Amino acid sequence: MTPLERKILADISLDAPWALIEDYAKMPRWRPEDVNAGVDHLVAALKRLKVPVKVHEPEIYLSIPIDASVTVGNSKFRAKPPSMSISVPGGIEAPLIHLKSNPHAMRSYTRDPAEIFVDGGPDLPARVRGRFVVMDGFANPGSCSLLEEWGAAGVIAVNPGVDIHWGTCTTIWGSPDLDDLPRKPKIVVVAVNNPDGKQLMAMAVEGKSARIMTEMQEGWFKQKLPVVHIPGNEDKDRFVFVHGHLDSWDVGVGDNATGDATMLEMARVLWKHRKALRRSVRIAWWPGHSTGRYAGSTWYADAFAQDFDRNCVAQIDCDSPGCRWATSYHQTTTMSDTETHVMRAIKDVTGIAGKSKRPNQAGDYSFNNIGLSSYFMLSSTMPDALRAEKGYYAVSGCGGNIAWHTENDTIEIADKSVMMTDMKIYMLTTLRHAADKVLPSDWRATMKEFAKTIDGYEEASKGLADLSPSRKALSALSRSINALYAGIAAGRVKPKAANEALRRLARVLVPINFTREPRFRHDPAYTCPPLPTLQVAAELPRLPEALRGFGQTQLLRGQNRFIAAMDEAGEIVARAMGR
Repeated sequence: MTPLERKILADISLDAPWALIEDYAKMPRWRPEDVNAGVDHLVAALKRLKVPVKVHEPEIYLSIPIDASVTVGNSKFRAKPPSMSISVPGGIEAPLIHLKSNPHAMRSYTRDPAEIFVDGGPDLPARVRGRFVVMDGFANPGSCSLLEEWGAAGVIAVNPGVDIHWGTCTTIWGSPDLDDLPRKPKIVVVAVNNPDGKQLMAMAVEGKSARIMTEMQEGWFKQKLPVVHIPGNEDKDRFVFVHGHLDSWDVGVGDNATGDATMLEMARVLWKHRKALRRSVRIAWWPGHSTGRYAGSTWYADAFAQDFDRNCVAQIDCDSPGCRWATSYHQTTTMSDTETHVMRAIKDVTGIAGKSKRPNQAGDYSFNNIGLSSYFMLSSTMPDALRAEKGYYAVSGCGGNIAWHTENDTIEIADKSVMMTDMKIYMLTTLRHAADKVLPSDWRATMKEFAKTIDGYEEASKGLADLSPSRKALSALSRSINALYAGIAAGRVKPKAANEALRRLARVLVPINFTREPRFRHDPAYTCPPLPTLQVAAELPRLPEALRGFGQTQLLRGQNRFIAAMDEAGEIVARAMGR
């Protein structure tokens, strides 16, 4: 670390962030009026710290769970409806059917039946039609939307522990537009705990019927959205974007009061040291993450899309830092171009080596279709051995604590020591992205990722796909990008030209790797494979013979899109090198 970096990290304190955590531990923040109260509390804290803040007030579409139950005969089971389930206060009745699901798919957002269900087969849609499907896992958008498509009357997700987890079951990302509305859930969905779920599974085998009641509050709500802008001193228009959700389930300490507090302290310290920044830093706290499937961040991405397109150099998601026992960084979310940057900061702060994972189609990654270099969603987590020792199942936040999305996510989940470490990691990565002469994006790593993906798809195609046109286009771009970095190192490519190229490469290479939809639209909230336009190559052997020609046609069009993207990226590099 440089002396300046050490000085700024040494200025980090737990005083303001821990005070916010203690306050939020007493403030539920999932109903719209409570979220606005939480924003007011944060804004007051920022003003006390003399950090300027602007509060937007968008109207976003939310679905707030009120109550739910499952009744079979004289037995009534407690349940929670995920956000966006339909509301049936009077209840509806249908026969039960139990479908055994794969344990590894419990948290997955996949819609692939072969990945979700153990007892699949071509007759599965007919078997579930008109029934309540009882299945292991969480009420995820992929499986729920697939079962709705098959004609299921509803879904009962059997959570893996004694607690019931809140969640969201829609595939729609953010507030729906007219094109999204057909995907709005039309079936009833609830979650139950594991002991009750086992009873319901047995009742399903006995051929019994159930009555499901849900009560939801749904519609458009005005929500407050605070943003801090810290101006840079050289390239002021360009900015690094740090963000995280302020709304939570119940008091949500580990998910995400700790993240809110981390960003509060980042705002204080970076405002104090703003003269050290070349580029600006913008920090935002979201409403609508939990009850709107990222409606707050999606609104902001839409409302300021042109600014993001022209000026944002990276987005950094701050979700669930500072949780107890979360001392490992072996599942740190980062895109490949920022992996070296992130791992270097983790090593500099902790002395340990981290490991990265590809960003899921989840969190507030509402900027992929614009094309932003991105990292973090979750940073620290507990070591696998400790999780196994405690008998914890995998969850998507709280540093691996199974209090995630339950009433148990209280003050005990936060840890001051882990919090300090994570704040330093977030601060250091943000500082370097805002202060370094050349942006820390390494697109050579992305070229290697693309090559591995293409090789994997072609191998999986079992000779049915020829991806040599894509490989040829990628090789040409790889050579150009290698030459660009050599030029930067030798001083032949000046920092201004280099940064412009690195920023613009993200606009091309991120969407081609993480999105199916066109730019400025939002992909559905289910798994997007790497290089999705080429992924059909791996599916060809599984397609019936009658569908192979259609699959080949799709692959041809997908290769065209990929090759065009490689050519566009090559032109960006050529301009930077004066060719």
